[in-house]
Order: sequence, then structure tokens, then C-alpha cells
Amino acid sequence: MKIVAREIPPRAAWALEQAGVHPLLARLFAARGVAAKDELDDGLARLLPPAGMKGTAEAAVLLADAMAQNKKLCIVADYDCDGATACAVAVRGLRLLGAKNVSYLVPDRVVDGYGLTPPIAQRVKDSGADVLITVDNGIASVDGVRVARELGLQVLVTDHHLPAAELPQADVIVNPNQPGCSFESKSIAGVGVMFYVLLALRAELRQRGVFDAASQPKLDALLPLVALGTVADVVKLDANNRRLVAQGLKRVRAGALPPGMSSLFEVAGRKTAVATTFDFGFALGPRINAAGRLSDMTLGIECLLSDDPARAEELARTLDGINRERREIEGEMREQAFDIAESLFDEGDEPPPAICVFDPDFHEGVVGIVASRIKDKLHRPSFVFAASQAPGKEHELKGSGRSIPGFHLRDALDLVAKRYPGVLLRFGGHAMAAGCTIAEEHLDAFEQGLNEVAQEWLDAATLTRRLETDGPLSPEYRRADMVDTLHREVWGQGFAPPTFSEEVEVISQRLVGEKHLALKLKHQGQPVDGIWFGRTEPLPSRVLLAFRLDADEWQGVRRVRFLVEGAEL
Repeated sequence: MKIVAREIPPRAAWALEQAGVHPLLARLFAARGVAAKDELDDGLARLLPPAGMKGTAEAAVLLADAMAQNKKLCIVADYDCDGATACAVAVRGLRLLGAKNVSYLVPDRVVDGYGLTPPIAQRVKDSGADVLITVDNGIASVDGVRVARELGLQVLVTDHHLPAAELPQADVIVNPNQPGCSFESKSIAGVGVMFYVLLALRAELRQRGVFDAASQPKLDALLPLVALGTVADVVKLDANNRRLVAQGLKRVRAGALPPGMSSLFEVAGRKTAVATTFDFGFALGPRINAAGRLSDMTLGIECLLSDDPARAEELARTLDGINRERREIEGEMREQAFDIAESLFDEGDEPPPAICVFDPDFHEGVVGIVASRIKDKLHRPSFVFAASQAPGKEHELKGSGRSIPGFHLRDALDLVAKRYPGVLLRFGGHAMAAGCTIAEEHLDAFEQGLNEVAQEWLDAATLTRRLETDGPLSPEYRRADMVDTLHREVWGQGFAPPTFSEEVEVISQRLVGEKHLALKLKHQGQPVDGIWFGRTEPLPSRVLLAFRLDADEWQGVRRVRFLVEGAEL
């Protein structure tokens, strides 16, 4: 591992500090590309306008007309946290704006697969719906949209995934990544796209005189859900996404959040008053995702939709139980997958440029998480496959991949598909995460194809794990109140949480819980505790560490500790 300090543009840091930003925050923000204080303004007025997203005006007209004619609307969701929050935002938002008849349907990961398929279009029609609205899916559902239209349904696709060469023939498509869309925030999550459609719909209804600026429903009640889905989907936190998340966090901290979210905080042992993006990504998100992985995402969506605190609490406890089961399955699969991955190369040698792992006993609901763990451990683009559980599809393998910086996974799959025609039955995704379906007999061909592309695209520099940090931490900031200051900010994908790096002296070290390294360190002459989760090997007496600031409470006293992220050994 190579620990590298980010460049801090001195002029930007100075300008931020002069504008009243805390000196440490000024340095951190400048290193993340913030040049002026107004970029940190997270007010709703600073959000990019809905009119800039192609299709929102047409979507607003379609929905307003449907509501005026009392048509039945059906949301087709996705089975991850972004899809679940997008569905909850759609249902709550449409009802807030006056829609009388809104239902939803969520595909089953195993039986239905991903997206709007022809059988799902038929189920929507059979439910009595007139208008089908996709959230967080649909841009790749060419056949599903065609069948829905043939059945007489109006189709509105809202999505954020990258489109293929052929777009579905929907009545309206809202997707910032579709050709001809000039919306600046290309990394907005599916839940954000749906929120923007609702903003446009409210403006259309206002124009029609349904309500005026004073009497219009407040959509800001949906922002906690938008923030949760945005963080959980690990999309890049550009300025617009950070504003959406910041606005959601403010409401959560003030106690203005749906009962289901509140109950999820409770079962996770987290406090809403001091909620952080970390809570969304590592406490709430996994509990909702667990429903889609092992059970039925309807549980997650119902939890987010329920306004009955007792029902919300019951659903949150169920989700917590499913998440515990998910962790057990993942733990067993992870160990097995590590063994298979490490058998692909001799000890002491470098791993192959890409890793593909399959075992007949793997659970398809957990392959993405395990791929992420292998990628983290070996620093290689990694795919994990499981046998499909869908009836009649037993010969197919469902794969989920995670990538490293510098290797665009969806583009790599596209190239494999072109070079090895017929190997990939279906694929899609983003730069850092993608999924595909292949016939089991084609696993070797897929592995060969992916490794060929990785061999061509990756060089020694890309294959060396780099940990970017914010350099040394001045001892004056090693305080518990500074931890709180940092935690209040919006950090995440593309706007990395503050990580510092310095050479420290290791005074003592011991294993706790058999898998974590508890450390006593000397940082700039002062003692400080440290913990390295998941590390069992001892460290030398002096070492360059990368660490985050955290506060530990013991007998009512809060003390700073370092959460170690890595070491240059």
C-alpha cells in the first residue's frame, strides 16, 4: 500500500478560511475541490433546477393529466436501498401532491431478476394500473417497456443508470445520463431523480391552479429518504448530491423523519440527533438492502412507508433480523471466496489482473458484498458468481462485480460482450459496480475475457493500492469536539471522509476480540489510543499510519482515538 497526501490548493484553503470556514475544514474542503464558500451553501435554493433534467417537464404533464383523470399509478421499484427509498419517495410524494390511487410492485431478485421485465409489465396491467412508473430501473428494459405499451399502459421511466445503445420506447424517460440531457449532476441517485420529477410535477400543478405557492405541499419531508438512498447507493457526492444529503440530515437530526427510518436508527443503536452519512451507509442502508438480498424488498419499502410507529418498529426489527442472517451467510461465503481467490495464484506472487470466483453453494443475494470484500483485500476488479435460483434458469450464473479506480467495470463488460459474443446474457451497471448473467458453461470464457481486458487497461500504478489522505493532523485538532465538527459534515463517495497520515510510535499493541488490533500510540509526543478493525498482524515500533478521528466514551469521559485505515509497511 502507498499512502499519498492529497494536494491542498493553498489559495482555495486561504480563501475559505478568510470567509470564516474553520481552518481544518478549509484545508479539507480545498483538497476536495471546493474553491469558494458559496459552494458550501447547502440551502434548497442552491439545488440545480428540475427544468435542467431532460424529461421532467413531460413527466410532470403526464402525471398531472393522469391524476386529473384519476388514473391508477403503479411504481415498479428495485430491490436495493436506492430503489426502496425511490419507491417510498414516489408513493409518499405522489400522494402528497394529490394522487388518489398509487400502488407499487417490487421485483423478486431470484424469480424476476433486475428491472422491468415483460412478466412484471403483465402483473402491473393485471393489477388494474393505467400508468407504470419505474424508479431506479427501466433504462435497459427495452422488452419490458415494449410489452407494457402493447398492453395499453403509459410508461414513465425514471432511472440514473447508464443507457445502452437502444433506449426503451417509453412515453417519457427521465435520466440525467440519457443522450441530450444537460443536467450537471450525472451522478444523482435513482431516489434523487424521482424527487426531481416530483418537484417538476408540483410546479406543473401550481401552474394549473391546483394550489399556489402558499398552499402547495412541502416536499422537503421526503429529503431524509432522498439522503438515505443517495448515500446507500454510493453515488459520487458532487455539490448537488451533497446538498440533498445535507438537507436530509438536518431534518433527521431535528427528528423530522418517517417512523420507519426512526425505528431503523433505534434497532441499529444509533441516535438521530447526531446522525451522520456513516449511519446511512453502514447502519440503515444494509438493513434495508438485506430484505432485497435474502427476503422480499416489500418489507423495506413498507417500513419506509408506514406512518404507524408500532408497525414501523415491528418492520425495522424484522429487517434487523434479516440483516443478522445476511451477515452470517456473508461471513461463511467470504471465507470460502477468499480461499478460492487465493488459489488462483501462488503465495508470494501477484494476483491475476481480475478475479472471478464461483461456488455452487454461494447465495446470489450476497455476491455483491463478497465481491467488494475480495476487491478490498486483493485490490483487483472482482466478480463473484452464484447459481441462479430462478425456476428454469438453473444453468445460469448471476454475477456481481466491484472495481478499483481506473477500471470502468461496465465498459469492461461491454468489451467482453463484443469480443466473446453470446457469453454475456445480460449485463449493466456503473464504473465501480456492475452485474451480469452468464451460462455456467461460459464461466471460463468470461474469466478469460475479463482478465484480457484488465491486462490491457491496468498498469502497475493502477494495481498498486493507493490510500489518499489529508496529511498530518495538527495536535491542536486532536480533540473530541473536533470529532463532532467533522462528523456533522457530509462525507462519502467522491468527497472522502477526512483521513490523516503520519509516522507514529507504537507503544503497545494487543488483539481484541481475536480480530482487531488495539493500539497505544504516541502522536507528536502525546499518547493516544488507536484501533485497527480486522487487523491481526502486529505493527513495527515506528510506522506511517493512515487514520480517521473518532471519539470513545468511557465512564462519561470522551477521548479521541484513531481509527486506523492502513499502514505503509
